[in-house]
Amino acid sequence: MMTTLSAPLALALACFTGTPGNQPPPAAAAPRAAEVATPAGVVQAGAIVLRTAFDSPAERSAWSSPPQARWVSGEGDRGMALRVEVPPAQASRTVMARRPLDLVPYRGMQLQFVCRAKAQKVSRPPEPHHGVKFMLHFTSPSLGARWHHPSRIHGTFDWKTLSFIASIPDDAAQGELDLGLQNATGTVWFDDITVVVARGVPPRRPAPMANPPPAFKGHNLPRLRGVMSPNAFKDEDLRVLGREWRANLIRWQITRNWGKPNTDLDLAEYDRWIDSELADLDQALAACSRYGLKAVVDLHSPPGGRYEDNSIRMFHEAPYQEHFIRLWEKIARRYRGHAAIWGYDLVNEPVQGKPSPPGIADWLGTQIQAARAIRAVDPDTTIIIEAEDWDSPPGFRYLTPVELPRIVYQVHMYWPHSYTHQGVHGGQTGVRYPGQIDGQRCDQAALQRYLQPVRDFQLAYNLHIYCGEFSAIRWAPGAAAYLKDCIELFEAYGWDWSYHAYREWDGWSVEHGSDPNDHRPAAMPTDRKTQPSHRIWQKKGWRLDENLPHGR
Repeated sequence: MMTTLSAPLALALACFTGTPGNQPPPAAAAPRAAEVATPAGVVQAGAIVLRTAFDSPAERSAWSSPPQARWVSGEGDRGMALRVEVPPAQASRTVMARRPLDLVPYRGMQLQFVCRAKAQKVSRPPEPHHGVKFMLHFTSPSLGARWHHPSRIHGTFDWKTLSFIASIPDDAAQGELDLGLQNATGTVWFDDITVVVARGVPPRRPAPMANPPPAFKGHNLPRLRGVMSPNAFKDEDLRVLGREWRANLIRWQITRNWGKPNTDLDLAEYDRWIDSELADLDQALAACSRYGLKAVVDLHSPPGGRYEDNSIRMFHEAPYQEHFIRLWEKIARRYRGHAAIWGYDLVNEPVQGKPSPPGIADWLGTQIQAARAIRAVDPDTTIIIEAEDWDSPPGFRYLTPVELPRIVYQVHMYWPHSYTHQGVHGGQTGVRYPGQIDGQRCDQAALQRYLQPVRDFQLAYNLHIYCGEFSAIRWAPGAAAYLKDCIELFEAYGWDWSYHAYREWDGWSVEHGSDPNDHRPAAMPTDRKTQPSHRIWQKKGWRLDENLPHGR
């Protein structure tokens, strides 16, 4: 018999188990229960995968018992809890209680992981993804080793809920659930672990049309090719981009506080900052008109910012969501009809680790509401929708087209992350492309497989795709080959694209060499700038096809 989730918790998960954008009715807390696991069979959304409160010997025996971990009573909400304690002298240690988790019945699905935790004097770890660890780990033959968990968890806090969503690949097998501390000292307690099916098997895509008409793309050029913008306007930057590099696209990011949690909470101060950014954008758009560039308006930093786990606050708190919608209406009124603007990029890299509260739209519903507000004042400018899970290709598995006109869909490409971001937050460097990465061969064929959910979405609905960000850190061995392989795929699929980033942080710069300690532009063009690919990369940069405008 299929084990199903108790009604209150099922209601709380409604926005994940249904179509994105739906809102759940009010929910109450689920009662504490002994360990339950879903048997193999036809698995539906809401089914319990694992539920344990550690109260019976059988529940506790499923977990490994490192010396620094102890079962303690009276520490949890009630009953038994797991306590992990690492003394200051052992700050570089990883201490985990581990439990196997069979993922075969849940292939192709999304699982939600929830626990209760509290911490006392957990030190700030050297990397944001270390510290308190509530984590799913598994290896996929197609994707390599995978880790899913909330980040930036340290310090002292009373009992609170930790939550994250994990997409399970079609070839995943044995997984592992980990509780503990990584590269941090202090004490952490865990209790009430619940794993449920947030979404079942993704919707079946319709077969591609035999002879589809041209998809809407919002421009009449063969392709838009360009870069992410600097953080501030300089006319010379756009002149070089348009006239010397011969690009025709810039994704103009309105951004601050990237990577920092709990920012942009004061809406009056946020609006003053936005007004200064729009004044900067005015200058950038004038330069775009001079130098033959189209612009994407990218609201990189939304009102309310992000929580510690990187979830966007406005998906959970109404004042910030309402402000976001009003802001896009304001932007649309200001720029409607502007010839230099290709599109409005609504939300950068949506992340949502738990369901939205009743009456508040989720990651997709928020974008739909903002798009409707834009369409009320600007019927023509392209609107760009991003997928969940950092706008990654797996986020497209559940995405279906929104019912609004003149829409383009964006994806970001930073896979494998351990390659593209090596050394960005410390950790391992020297990871080479192509080669063995995260336990599997990574080459252009692997990149193609990873992008397949986006390609399937494109073909099923005859929609246009824009890769708004892709990159490899400049000291990554083989970065030029990685960028070439990505661009060749984008070109073959007819996607517009913008490289991350141009004259922003020099770690991503194609004008700087591979030495991370050298912050001066290279004396000679780097291979990442000159590597040929479909006649785009050449001695003086990225060229466009002969019939494209190259500025005045």
